[in-house]
Amino acid sequence: MNYMPGTASLIEDIDKKHLVLLRDGRTLIGFLRSIDQFANLVLHQTVERIHVGRKYGDIPRGIFVVRGENVVLLGEIDLEKESDTPLQQVSIEEILEEQRVEQQARLEAERLKTQALKDRGLSIPRADTLDEY
Repeated sequence: MNYMPGTASLIEDIDKKHLVLLRDGRTLIGFLRSIDQFANLVLHQTVERIHVGRKYGDIPRGIFVVRGENVVLLGEIDLEKESDTPLQQVSIEEILEEQRVEQQARLEAERLKTQALKDRGLSIPRADTLDEY
């Protein structure tokens, strides 16, 4: 096996099914069709997979272009083991509702935490006031 530097090592992964984890937390699954020197990806037959607890739902997205700087993780999916998952697949509507409920619960917990700190005379800087760099 020859070593290829950088993104050139992904050439042999073209036309294989991959999972891509993005910087914003989204998970994409699709067939890798193209890659360039900046690790920009083109995925075909892409679905966005949403996980909530032990359930997941797939939202069809079609052809998806991903800018390389947004890729956190890229991994090939073993097609033989893909169906061997302990997770339960549910409809798009059901997973989106579960995701909404989970986000509301997270926001409420954060609000209670902030209130408890405020009651003790402490404060946490809000994320939107922090410098992103």
